[in-house]
Amino acid sequence: MDRQRLLHQGYAATWVVFGLCPPLVATSDEPTATRLGSLVIAAVLAGGYAAARTAPALFVGLLIAGLGGSAYLLGGGAAFFVVSLPQFWLFTRGPRQAVTFSGLAALATLAGGGLAAGMRTGNFLATVIGYVAGTLLGLLFQRLVREHAVDTARLRSELDLALQRQGAAEERERMAREIHDTLAQGFASIVVLAEAARAGMATAPDRTARQLRSIEQTARENLAEARILVGSAPHATGTITQALRRVLDRFAEDTGVAVEADLADLTGDQQTRIALLRCLQESLANVRKHAAASTVGVVLADHGDTVELEITDDGRGFAVGDSPGFGLDGMRRRMAELGGELSVTSSIGDGTRILATLPASGAVT
Repeated sequence: MDRQRLLHQGYAATWVVFGLCPPLVATSDEPTATRLGSLVIAAVLAGGYAAARTAPALFVGLLIAGLGGSAYLLGGGAAFFVVSLPQFWLFTRGPRQAVTFSGLAALATLAGGGLAAGMRTGNFLATVIGYVAGTLLGLLFQRLVREHAVDTARLRSELDLALQRQGAAEERERMAREIHDTLAQGFASIVVLAEAARAGMATAPDRTARQLRSIEQTARENLAEARILVGSAPHATGTITQALRRVLDRFAEDTGVAVEADLADLTGDQQTRIALLRCLQESLANVRKHAAASTVGVVLADHGDTVELEITDDGRGFAVGDSPGFGLDGMRRRMAELGGELSVTSSIGDGTRILATLPASGAVT
């Protein structure tokens, strides 16, 4: 239940206890006509209040008449009027109507009391002071509400802008990671293959032909990846194992590095497949560019609640803490987004081991 509703209910209870009930108590020893009159006024106002949400103008009119009638029966009604003042601010359209109708209610209260017992000074002053104080407090409250609404709208606008900026930054980071893991790696492979093909054109035409075919295939794959990134083509289908096997075969063909693969037969959702595929692509790209390895080992294993992809090489290794590259950080983020983790073990001269672990919720044997 929100705070505004609680405040309305609290005031309604206060109005019943200190507004409707006192006239009934005050006329309990009066003649029958007076008692019945107070009872009818209380019943009509209670019924009007129950329907005030759907017919506020009717309730306001009944309240003005009820205040005048109650003041006539009691010989004065300043207390009932003061307790009822918030109703005019709750059920009228804006401050101008609230001031106008509460003023009419004050006149009705004074008129009813004056007709019954003459113009009593205490009742007159209490009614007038109540009306003036209620008007000032109502206007002040309305101003505070407007200022709060303006502040709330400004804060909401600032929050929306901050969320938009955060979303844009996250999207830029995601795109940068995707481009690094796909297009950038593909272009790097094309450059390396093109240099090798140019160097061997005269002496090794057969190898050059294979390298040119690899360049063509890599360019086609880059084009497909670009279309995926801009959303004009779906991601490639197939199992995790099939996707990893294709990458390893291309790597072995392009580099001549021996590949020892032990891949469990796993299928999985698109996020898991892409995450493991990108991890393998980045790892092999690092082997190609930095490791000078002769053998790469890849193990894809299903451990029931987790899936592990291990990539090792016998290359020159590196100091993990000193690695400034974007790739390792991107792999860690990709694993973390899916509830997994990435560990990198390496040292100078001892090769490198990369272990990616993901929950098995998206992978099925």
